[in-house]
Amino acid sequence: MTRCLVLVVLVPIVFGCNAIQSARPGARTLSETFAPPTPAEAAEMALDTENADNRFRGTMLLANAPWGGEEIYLRMYEDYADDENPNVRAAAIRALGNHGDPSHVELIVPSLQHDDPLVRLEATQALQRLHNPIAIEPLLARLDPDIEGDVDIRADAAHALGQYASRVVVQRLIAAIDDRSLSVNHNALLSLRTLTGEDFGLNRARWQVWLTSSRTPFAGQTAYIYPVFYRDKRWIEYIPFFPPPPNEEPRSPVGMPEIGSENM
Repeated sequence: MTRCLVLVVLVPIVFGCNAIQSARPGARTLSETFAPPTPAEAAEMALDTENADNRFRGTMLLANAPWGGEEIYLRMYEDYADDENPNVRAAAIRALGNHGDPSHVELIVPSLQHDDPLVRLEATQALQRLHNPIAIEPLLARLDPDIEGDVDIRADAAHALGQYASRVVVQRLIAAIDDRSLSVNHNALLSLRTLTGEDFGLNRARWQVWLTSSRTPFAGQTAYIYPVFYRDKRWIEYIPFFPPPPNEEPRSPVGMPEIGSENM
């Protein structure tokens, strides 16, 4: 009894008032109180046509859930990929990136030009997880500082391009070494290493000389691995009824062919 009382007191201290507000009505135990919504509850929120905030929350829950790739959910994400509410649209794009396949790239690409930077960011990150060459030119546009002013989007575009063995891609990544943002420089270099197996650091001139003289620039290509979420457990997550962090396993994009089969 004392232990339960301590936990009840600690939860709002650790998680704040939002923890109380998000507690599930009618819960009979502490684990039920703070358990995530069930699939049915998440779907019900996602289908709320009268409340965009509920659609966003429900879609985001499904997007991040391991069971969110069911066919019925995929059809909903496709419908929401051009939703007029930018938050709903961003959540749907994340869901397609997490659960979709290369055919969904066609639905994601238009959001790279959306006015809302969150939508563009989610689209860029989704394209790290799905492989389809139709994304190359749109991603190159997001890498251009004259077109894309958001540093995080340019950096994510530089990373996403590391899966496409194309001379044009390598040329543009070499140019991105001179981007005014260190994060863009860093990701451009990572992608160049992945695509070529070479490493000339942030020396743009040496990269350019090498590319000009190389007949087989992708001979040393290695597997592209997209960025994943990972963090260590917090102390509260060692308590049995608290779920662990939603860590992901590193992997290559869905639809990416074997190395060497798509070199251009």
